[in-house]
Amino acid sequence: MVATAPSARAVRRRRAAADDDAVLTVGRSRTGTLLANLAGILFSIVMIFPVYWVINTAFKPGPEVLQLTPSFVPEHPTLDNFVSAFKAPLFLQDLLNGLIVTVIAVIGALVVGFLAALAIARFKFHGRRGIILVVLAVQLVPFLALLIPLFLMLQKASLTNSLIGVSITYLVLILPYTVWTLRGFIAAIPKELDEAALIDGCSRFQTFWRIILPLTGPGLVATSVYGFIQAWNEFIIINTLNSPEKQNLMAWLLQNQTNRGTAWGPLMAGAIITSLPVVVFFLIIQRNIAAGLTAGAVKG
Repeated sequence: MVATAPSARAVRRRRAAADDDAVLTVGRSRTGTLLANLAGILFSIVMIFPVYWVINTAFKPGPEVLQLTPSFVPEHPTLDNFVSAFKAPLFLQDLLNGLIVTVIAVIGALVVGFLAALAIARFKFHGRRGIILVVLAVQLVPFLALLIPLFLMLQKASLTNSLIGVSITYLVLILPYTVWTLRGFIAAIPKELDEAALIDGCSRFQTFWRIILPLTGPGLVATSVYGFIQAWNEFIIINTLNSPEKQNLMAWLLQNQTNRGTAWGPLMAGAIITSLPVVVFFLIIQRNIAAGLTAGAVKG
């Protein structure tokens, strides 16, 4: 028997079949892909432009900020706006106040929320489903609707115009999200690991410390990002409860708007400085964020 070479048409059919098996194509033409990319680029420009304009204005001198024809690049770049912001009254004090309040609120919410999430995810008790529903219901209520009752409660407890009162308020603000999110992360950890640790001689606390806590680490990181942003960027509550000496940088930015007008240069410089702690915090823990956002998505 003599082997014959396959025809060119048969070779093309085999290659086409192999390509079809190897690649899952999506029914989108080149024109559709191009339009989708253009829409994404346009959306990115719209979202990034305000940030660029803040940075652009922060480096402009006063007359250049107010000129009728705007310039997209500072003609005479200067750091005077940043110097003016740092030398402004109460800037450093409000910066320290914001850090203190945010750190206390985030750490407190993580500790309380983690223990509450652990109880909901690992133990069965009467009213467990009701607690979960309450946590969800609290998230649906606008927190500003509770501002007046909250003020009256803190006033009776002598916690108005104090950093402790604001810290407790922020803790309560971010606690429902913390409990609900960490519950998903803890529920994703197999219970067989707990049982294996107990069989090997670990106590309940050792099981928690050596098994559950390390595996929930990425979830704690991801949750802390949300809590940090919420507490750091909050304005209305701290501006209502506290005097200017005990406010944060968000409330300090309001001081650049006076009856004589708005000091746009220092205002934009202050906005950049205000956003730096969030950016730095994100950069420090950004390696764990991706793992944290997906760790609790399997079960819960």
